[in-house]
Amino acid sequence: MKKLNSVLLVATMDTKSEEALFLKARMEELGVSVVIMDAGIKGKSPVRTSISREQVAKAHGKTIEEVQAIGHEGEALDVMINGAIQCALDLYAKDKIGGIIGLGGSMGTTLGTAVMRSFPFGFPKVMISTMASRDTRSFVGTKDITMLHSVCDISGLNRITKQILSNGGAAIAGMVRHMTQFDTLEKPLVFLSTLGTTEACAQHMRQELESNGYEVVIFHTVGSGGKAMEEMVKGESVAAVIDMSLHEIADHFFGGDYDAGPSRGSAALQKGVPAVLVPGNIDFLVTGPLKIAKKRFPGRAYHKHNVAITAIRTDKKEIEFLAQVLADLCNSARGQFSVLVPMGGFSAFDSEEGPLHDPEAPELFVETFKKSLEQQSSMNLLPHHINDPEFAQAVIQALEKLLEI
Repeated sequence: MKKLNSVLLVATMDTKSEEALFLKARMEELGVSVVIMDAGIKGKSPVRTSISREQVAKAHGKTIEEVQAIGHEGEALDVMINGAIQCALDLYAKDKIGGIIGLGGSMGTTLGTAVMRSFPFGFPKVMISTMASRDTRSFVGTKDITMLHSVCDISGLNRITKQILSNGGAAIAGMVRHMTQFDTLEKPLVFLSTLGTTEACAQHMRQELESNGYEVVIFHTVGSGGKAMEEMVKGESVAAVIDMSLHEIADHFFGGDYDAGPSRGSAALQKGVPAVLVPGNIDFLVTGPLKIAKKRFPGRAYHKHNVAITAIRTDKKEIEFLAQVLADLCNSARGQFSVLVPMGGFSAFDSEEGPLHDPEAPELFVETFKKSLEQQSSMNLLPHHINDPEFAQAVIQALEKLLEI
C-alpha cells in the first residue's frame, strides 16, 4: 500500500529553497512527511535534500557538471526533467510517496508538471505556479494536475507567498491523507465522446447505458478530452467506445483550437475495441474570439458561442476530406465497428434552427465516405438529427449488436 502521508516536493533549490522549506514545514505541520528532490541546474542547494541534483542528473546518465556545461537552458532542463521523472517513478514503485507537489515559474512549472504527467490518474498532484492563470494545457496535458496560481512571483516569503504556499501545502496534505480508493466496478466500461452541441444525445445514451448495467465515462472533446480518451482506451479494459464527437479531427487538420493530435479516432479501432462512430460536430471548427476567427478563417459562416469561443462552419472540401479520413480509419480497424450518420444534421449548430445549418453536408459526407469505405455493411444512414432521441436509441442498438458478435 502506498504511503499516503508522504509527499514528493520537486523544486529548483538554488532559486526556491526558502519557499520550498516553508512549504515543507507547512505540510509537516499537517502530518505529512516530505521528500525534497532538487532538480536545479546552476547554483547549489543551501540544505541537504533527500534527492540531490547530482542524483537527478545521474538518473539520466550525466553528471551535474556535464548538464551545466550544455550551455542551453532548455536542453539542460530536458536532461533534469528526464532524470527527475526516473527518480520520482522509482520512489513511487517502492511505495515511498503518496503525492507530488511542485512550485515555480515557467521553468519550475515545466519541470514539476512533466514529472506529474508521468504519474497515473488519481495520484495527487499539485503545482503552485506563476503560469496557472495562462493557457495551462501544455502543463496539464491529459492528467489530473491541480494548478494553483501564485498571484505574485514565488520569490521570497511575504504575506501573499506565505498564504499561497500554505494553501498549496494544505491541498496536497488533504489529498494524500484523505484519498479514497475507488474499487474497479464489475460493470463493463463504455467510453463516450461529446461536446455541448451533442449533449442531448450523449445524456440520453448515458442514462440508457447505465440502466442496462454499463459504467459510462464521458469525454469532453476540447482537444485534451479526446486525447485523454485515446490514451485511456489503450490502457484500460474498455468494453466499447461510442465516438460521436469527431470535430477534434477537423481542428487538427484545419487549424482549430480543439486539436487532439494526429492519432485522434484511432485507438479503439486499432485495439479492436467495439466502436460506434458518428460524424458528430464535424460541421464546425473551434477557435477564439469572433474578431480572431474572422482573421483566421475569412469569408466563413460564424457562430459566437461566447466571448472566448467562435464556431466556424466547415466548408464542403473540408467535409469531403474528413469523410476520407474517417473511411481510412475504419479500413484499418482490427475489430467490429459501426458508423451511423445523422442525415438531419451533425450538431445543435447544424439544425434547421441552428446558426450553421447546411442540409447538403450530410449527403456530401456520405457520398465521399461510401466511395472509400471497404466494409459497406458497417454504414447506416438515419433520417434523424444527431440530438433526436431516435438517433440516440439507434446508436444504443448498434452498440448492443456489436457486443453480441
